[in-house]
Amino acid sequence: MSTAIAVAAVLGALAAPAGAAPADRVVSVVPMAAAPAFTTISAVRKYAVDHPDARPAGTNDPGCRPSAVHPRPVVLLHGTDSSAYADFSGLAPTLAGQGFCVYAINYGGAVGATTFGTEDIRLGAPAVRAFVDQVRAWTGADRVDVVGYSQGATVGRYVVNKLGAAAVTDRWIGLAPPSHGSTFYGLGLLTRIPGVSRLVSPKPVNPSMLQQVTGSKFLRELNTPTETVRGVRYLTIRTAVDEVIQPSTSGILRDGAARDVVVQERCPADMTGHFRMPYDAVAQNLVIDDLGGTPLPGACRPVPLGEGIGDVILNARR
Repeated sequence: MSTAIAVAAVLGALAAPAGAAPADRVVSVVPMAAAPAFTTISAVRKYAVDHPDARPAGTNDPGCRPSAVHPRPVVLLHGTDSSAYADFSGLAPTLAGQGFCVYAINYGGAVGATTFGTEDIRLGAPAVRAFVDQVRAWTGADRVDVVGYSQGATVGRYVVNKLGAAAVTDRWIGLAPPSHGSTFYGLGLLTRIPGVSRLVSPKPVNPSMLQQVTGSKFLRELNTPTETVRGVRYLTIRTAVDEVIQPSTSGILRDGAARDVVVQERCPADMTGHFRMPYDAVAQNLVIDDLGGTPLPGACRPVPLGEGIGDVILNARR
């Protein structure tokens, strides 16, 4: 049995409450396989689809011990139809290189799939909650910081707000978070009509995607009675030209307890959209700074509008 499968089995046992849906309906795995460091996002995403057990460099070391400078381990949560390696092969090694203990899980996948974050968020989130406790056990830390990209931000907030992780979480950081969902240029709202989703997408719409549509029952429940929990510090990092979260302001947490930063406020020439956010230097520096690390120099540089979209299309789930 591989280390990844063994850890996944432990998480499944920890996460499954009495009367829960069968464990084999949704798969969550802690990736443990070493993987190459590529120089392009396209190469990272292609490798990730073919190697679902690949881990971002610098992550998932059970022997890592947090330092006095960085006392809290960082838990990274990927986006929809993706993986930890695909989304965090840039940020993870940077954080690890600065002395953070960094961990990542592939959550919420369908049986036999090679990408994750596609299934019902309620079924995948308990494994993430169990993973938080596993990270604390490995490191001896009382609290963690949670960094989520896209759906990962929502999953992280669900784990913190609804599954009791607020007591062991210091910071929640959302990169391009769908806090209030998206209209997906109006197409998302059409999926509420029975049978229409097949016209919107040639493939079946993932359950998690439907939960991220503006006005979904899942998001209404997540944001009630409050969008944040006392004792946790919240930061949303958005792009004004987000091609997925529409409108981009729907990423803002509105109860006043969270900070909100827009990439273009820090660097007007950076037109990074949704798909490039976890690899954007300005967005990464905002995460690093909030975690107490040292931002990297030269982050503000021109980024063309739409860059990164092709990487996702060419390396979509096969």
